[in-house]
Amino acid sequence: MSMFLTILLLINAVALIVVIVLQQGKSAGLSGAIAGGAEQLLGKQKARGLDGLLHNITRILAATFMILTVLVAYFVR
Repeated sequence: MSMFLTILLLINAVALIVVIVLQQGKSAGLSGAIAGGAEQLLGKQKARGLDGLLHNITRILAATFMILTVLVAYFVR
């Protein structure tokens, strides 16, 4: 069981890395990161099309990664 979960965790990690790398950068530099983060936090930017899809896939893969990590830690000990 732990080997199966570990393999799933590795596949999930690789998929998460690929999806994150495929996403476009929203802004450049430190000032853009601060302003862009505030705009995104306040909901002024709506993700559409491929960017929105990649964002949702990233959320799902991140949540799955956390769950699988806890399960692997539980079953390995």
